[in-house]
Amino acid sequence: MTLIQLSYLITIAETGSLNKAAEQLYVSQPSLTNAVKELGVTLLYRSGKGVTLTNDGVEFLQYAKEIYRQYENLMRKYGKGGSYKKKFGVSTQHYSFAVKAFVDMAQEYDMSKYEFAIKETKTREVISDVNTLKSEIGVLYLSDFNRKAMEKLLNNAHLEFHPLVACRAYVYLWRGHPLAGETSIRFEQLAHYPCLAFDQGDNSSFYDAEEILSTREYAQVIKANDRATMLNLMVGLNGYTLCSGIICEELNGSDYVAVPFQDDGTDSESVMEIGYITRKNLVLSKMGEKYIEAMRRYLAAT
Repeated sequence: MTLIQLSYLITIAETGSLNKAAEQLYVSQPSLTNAVKELGVTLLYRSGKGVTLTNDGVEFLQYAKEIYRQYENLMRKYGKGGSYKKKFGVSTQHYSFAVKAFVDMAQEYDMSKYEFAIKETKTREVISDVNTLKSEIGVLYLSDFNRKAMEKLLNNAHLEFHPLVACRAYVYLWRGHPLAGETSIRFEQLAHYPCLAFDQGDNSSFYDAEEILSTREYAQVIKANDRATMLNLMVGLNGYTLCSGIICEELNGSDYVAVPFQDDGTDSESVMEIGYITRKNLVLSKMGEKYIEAMRRYLAAT
């Protein structure tokens, strides 16, 4: 069964005549008849009034039209002169530097010719998106606490982690926060303020947390789904979050500060190794290479 045969049958059904269909398709009537017979099912009934479909023909035509419509859509997009646009996607934990790098990369291209996408999302979705190639690159972090569990997840998803930068934990809060002027902040000083964390979903574990030191006991915890909401909670409730300290003021604004978190000096769990993930043995696209260059360039300048 070929697409040409499907096209022949559709045209015969639309014209109701073998002669008219042959003229419209620029083929001989015998060639048209033989092509339909080769399908192996009696689809047409010929009478003095023309050609009609048998019961099998009516059902067959429904499938044929659907298949041929999909073929035409495919050709309109991917055929010569089609509307196909090269795609590039990134999935990331909530890092403003990752968004900034994406902006810098995208500005190098005529975006009318490309289809770009960036998604700030849950840790497991970052892994899933890169595994299924919805995104070419994912951005997340490893620490001594989550490394073994995360590496197992990445290996099972046929992904590999590429480190970009290692950094100690910072307390991220609003400039008007009572602790914003401190040179460093101890864990005990945070007890009276709500800890803000990105929601990882109902089936998440401590290992999925975007925030460092997720296993500590916090008196108050509020979860949010997006960065804008978290920033609003910092202002409205004097909330805070523990992060890498790599903050892009161009995107987040200058109303927020990152103050070093003061641990006991031996807590290796307060060190974040931020990097990107890709499918194993994947050859990066030009957009992917430029995106990684943009991240490295931004991180080197901070």
